[in-house]
Amino acid sequence: MSACEVGREGVWHTEPSTAEAALDVLLDRVASTYSVTGQRFPLYADGGSGAWVTTTRGSWTGGFWAGLLWLRALRTGSHTDRSAARTVTAQLEHWVTADTATRGLILWYGTALAAGPGRDSAAASLRDEAARSCLTAFDQDLGILPWGSAFGGSRWLARVDGVAGTVPLLATANARAGMAAARTHLDTHVARWRAEPVGTPAWGWAAGEWTACAQPRSGWSRGRAWLLLALADAAWSIDPDYGAVAERLVDYGAAPVPSAESIEDAPPDTSAAAIEAVALLKLAAAAESRHRERLRARAVEIVRHLVTAHVSGPDGPRPSGMLLDGCYDLERGLATTHELIWGDYFLALALAICTGMVAPFDT
Repeated sequence: MSACEVGREGVWHTEPSTAEAALDVLLDRVASTYSVTGQRFPLYADGGSGAWVTTTRGSWTGGFWAGLLWLRALRTGSHTDRSAARTVTAQLEHWVTADTATRGLILWYGTALAAGPGRDSAAASLRDEAARSCLTAFDQDLGILPWGSAFGGSRWLARVDGVAGTVPLLATANARAGMAAARTHLDTHVARWRAEPVGTPAWGWAAGEWTACAQPRSGWSRGRAWLLLALADAAWSIDPDYGAVAERLVDYGAAPVPSAESIEDAPPDTSAAAIEAVALLKLAAAAESRHRERLRARAVEIVRHLVTAHVSGPDGPRPSGMLLDGCYDLERGLATTHELIWGDYFLALALAICTGMVAPFDT
């Protein structure tokens, strides 16, 4: 990536910034967000003003906020930044026993960057506790960690957004049982994805059979991205053959940023693109050599596009370092053209991998 140029509308516009500079812009936004959100968790921000909607407990996205703070602490080496990351990570503890498969999203991404050798013992302990809890809750008959009832509705669901993070989390629980559960959980979701109607993100279990759910709809942008990410992690930690499964999901010719759903006039979803970029970088690291260059090139193409066309720059009324044009939930009309905390996290993580600040499978 080469030197950047700021567009007239306050976006990093024509040529992409260096990955180092772009990463610093995003992590400066993390610092300013922390200064205004305090003990609350940012969820999504207005694309015009940059004002955050926050939650007390973090919802399913709390781990991404903790992960962003760990990325900033690793980048700066600051004791203050590390303290902030530790404080927010500790706030995730109540999710350890919550009845939800999104514990993978919350407690893997919220701890992984801090839990490695020589890092933060409290985060490592929290991650291990979460892994054991998820293994205990694993349903051997259905072959999944159930979606759960923590956010309402039926707990007997297999939703594809309950697979990313859960696979590496389960795999750390126990050398044999955890690895087996991680494999089974992923295999069940892959089988559901391939079942008719193909690409359905959520399936319900009732009366002894799986039935496709109406929501999220087939064509939901993050469905494929979440599954791709889980497969990339599995290719590294469980079985390299998962890499071949993942590569069949990669569309090298698609636009860098997908539509939020496959319906007319759907807005883009930059958060799905950021998730996919990280998945591709991981796949490139795990793949056989003949595939690595192509996978990494596609990841860099996505990251370059996000940085140049969708990240706010220093000119204009909104804060710098926002990943714009994320779509939370089109069906409900919720935050359809916003900055999303998980989009920020995955773009920052992709840039951190590109710069060598973190290894692809550090998180």
